[in-house]
Amino acid sequence: MSWRWPVSVRHQLPDGRALVLRPLERADRAAWESLRRRNEAWLRPWESTAPGERTPNLPFPRLRRVLDRGARDGLVLPFVIDVDGEIVGQIQLFDVLWGARQAGWAGYWLDRQATGRGVATWALAALVDHALLEVGLHRVEVAIRPQNSASLAVVTRLRIREEGRQRGLMHVDGGWADHRLFAVVAEDLRPGGYAPGGLVALLHGRAG
Repeated sequence: MSWRWPVSVRHQLPDGRALVLRPLERADRAAWESLRRRNEAWLRPWESTAPGERTPNLPFPRLRRVLDRGARDGLVLPFVIDVDGEIVGQIQLFDVLWGARQAGWAGYWLDRQATGRGVATWALAALVDHALLEVGLHRVEVAIRPQNSASLAVVTRLRIREEGRQRGLMHVDGGWADHRLFAVVAEDLRPGGYAPGGLVALLHGRAG
């Protein structure tokens, strides 16, 4: 098990569509910029901000360079969520720590038009499986605002254990926001855990 970049993670959704977590590519620029513009208001209540600053949108070429450099340095896994060849969102493993921790945080967002069809659930399952079963990390954490019912439904479907509430964890939409903390550890995906073989296997078992 090891960290590799670039890398893609591929699965098939229950309805037959292809789900691919992959790096952002040069050819994605027009689709990416359109997606972000279309979803700006939709995402504003959930995306992190910097206190006292207007968070700028990085130009696409610089964004790709920043994400690629972070990925090659082992700090972040920055995937776009691609369904049948169309970008519908983004999912990342970020703030990756090595040494005694071997952990990272998962974050994701979807195009508003792509919600309600299980894509976020399968994408998070695929990211967690990759991080714990392929990369070899020990723990993946997911922090969710209590008001974000859609994301809470995702971790509920994946049976990810809640570990408590963190006050003022992150600056979001202009203020410090509490978050509910959920986490998966590698033992959860091994024999004796609640999802032996991984979260994607857990979902396939339910789909069957």
